[in-house]
Amino acid sequence: MLPLLASANDGIGGVSAGGIVFRKTDAIAMKKEVLTVSHRLISVDYEFLNEAAQDVEETIIFPLPAYPAAQQPNDTYYGQPNGFSIKVDGKPVGFRTVVQALLDKRDVTEQLHKLGLTDAQIAYHPSFSPPTKEQPFTTQQRQQLTKLKLIAEGPDGEMAPAWQIQVNYVWQQKFPANKVVRVHHEYRPFISAGPGESGMDDETAKLYCADAAFLKSWHKLAKRNNDPTGSYLSAAKVSYILKTGNTWKHGIEDFTLNVVKTAPAQLVSLCFPGAFKKTDAKTYQVHLSNFQPAQDLDVYFGNVEPSDDANNGVMPVLDKGR
Repeated sequence: MLPLLASANDGIGGVSAGGIVFRKTDAIAMKKEVLTVSHRLISVDYEFLNEAAQDVEETIIFPLPAYPAAQQPNDTYYGQPNGFSIKVDGKPVGFRTVVQALLDKRDVTEQLHKLGLTDAQIAYHPSFSPPTKEQPFTTQQRQQLTKLKLIAEGPDGEMAPAWQIQVNYVWQQKFPANKVVRVHHEYRPFISAGPGESGMDDETAKLYCADAAFLKSWHKLAKRNNDPTGSYLSAAKVSYILKTGNTWKHGIEDFTLNVVKTAPAQLVSLCFPGAFKKTDAKTYQVHLSNFQPAQDLDVYFGNVEPSDDANNGVMPVLDKGR
């Protein structure tokens, strides 16, 4: 994900995005999923089978992590993924961008619409780069928003929107009876990066199941990279929501995870069931049958090249007319 790739920022927290989801189904089975994760790209290939006797049409949702509408004192994520795309049976599929405003987990989107706010005004954040210009709230809107406690004092002491923005990509998908449907989507992931992510303390080692061999290599590379203490190594951390795979009929019947380094000299560590095998100089692979994820995925990539990308989000591409 573009907003979190800057190497010059400290304290950026990782946020997770994941696969496509919908309500629990007794008709559609996920026969196969191949998930490929690097710190620059996540791609997923699915095979779905409608096991019902009739065609089924479902609303499919790809939810993004919510971000605050108010300016924050620390670095955080804003906006949309970079390069998100969907293909079904090899053909591009269009999707709607649905914006929700959440206040204390309560959906206040319709309240904001009734006050005349557009989706662009709801989704706006002052840190977007390149800067976007949205109509400021009118005096009457600001009075009403304040009365409804939708505007409040923000972290910087200024009055600002109090809601969080949830962006969802939504599309309708038909699943013909007894037919396999192949879905592919990919995007640039959200990552934690920068000086604040360059250390290796006990908590980090535990989170990513770093073993003795990994830690030995880590400290050796840190010393080699002009750090005589061996305490810092440029890193990128990627999170991915896996538990949504349990919404399908039998979980994930055939699951393959590929963890891909962008250079052979990178280090990788993660907690995950099964035995990984090295398929080439940059790829580690694990295969599981009848997989029902009990936890989400967190992957540590060490010894990465620092990125020059700016740590600013981009405005979500919104549907016209609202």
